[in-house]
Amino acid sequence: MAHTPRILIIRPSALGDVCRTVPVLVSLRRSHPDARIDWLIQDSFEGAIAHHPALTHTVPFPRRLLGQAIRRLDIAPVMHFLDALAQVHYDLVVDVQGLARSGFFAYWTGAPRRIGLANARELGWLGLNERHHIPRNLHTVDRMLEVLRLAGVPPVPDMRLYASDAARRQLHSLGHTPTQIKPGPYVVIAPTSRWPAKRWPADRFANVASHLAARGLTVILVGSRSERDQCAPLLALAARTPLVIDLIGQTTVAQLMALIESSSLVIANDSAALHMAVGFDRPLIGLYGPTDISLVGPYRRDADVIQHITPADKLNHKDDARVDLMRRITTDEVIAAAEQRLANDSPRRR
Repeated sequence: MAHTPRILIIRPSALGDVCRTVPVLVSLRRSHPDARIDWLIQDSFEGAIAHHPALTHTVPFPRRLLGQAIRRLDIAPVMHFLDALAQVHYDLVVDVQGLARSGFFAYWTGAPRRIGLANARELGWLGLNERHHIPRNLHTVDRMLEVLRLAGVPPVPDMRLYASDAARRQLHSLGHTPTQIKPGPYVVIAPTSRWPAKRWPADRFANVASHLAARGLTVILVGSRSERDQCAPLLALAARTPLVIDLIGQTTVAQLMALIESSSLVIANDSAALHMAVGFDRPLIGLYGPTDISLVGPYRRDADVIQHITPADKLNHKDDARVDLMRRITTDEVIAAAEQRLANDSPRRR
């Protein structure tokens, strides 16, 4: 009886990076149509890929649970996770996270082929036995696909994401009032970011949301619960404007996917919501400051980015002093871009 190849993709996080790693899965499936292809992913992000038809299984990485166990010096849960990983006997592991932790996971599988970046950070390459030198000046998606190409897997740059039927059915029962999301066109706004230099001012987002609501469009605000304090002007607007719906911290990843899949437009800082919009081929406006979009922007959607930089600008989104680059983006130009995209939108996969 022929052996069924067992393949593991390692990309636990972050959520936006998980979404744009899907071409790795598609490429491997195209090259190995009968293989078992699993994906090691942070358990809280499972909903982003769980329903992709190219995937066999998710391997949930319980990051918080294992972190708690380590802090109380209890290694039993850690060993249970690692032993389960090794017992599958993977033939091929593809580490596209490129960190110490992912390299360790790759090593622990014992797979005879463990491929990834020769210049992985944190010495993550130590867990690999097939290391490929990929230029750093490529887009992150192209870097991952180049790893596969050099390993003998033809790259397929297919970004498409898949929402779950269950999440789609839940769309009209989200929020505090079960019927507040009405059928019809709506705009998703993702106004938050971990990094201050990636945030467009919340009051400008509120001005855009107010404009859209005034023309009769539903506007849905999304983000993580921990980032609600970034959104005061938007939350105040939602409290007094029925067409602006506050779902910040109130959706699962699967529900966020379903929301974006059926949206008429997504307006966002550099965030997971933006990369989901790419995966669902939705109209989008990406607001960028001190970030090199040729490396980490929405894949092949540079024309949908608003950014004002000069050759003299230092591009470092972790430098809080660079918030001035986001402030160069005006409310009027975002509204104009929104109007143009809404006028051109077609009912794709609604």
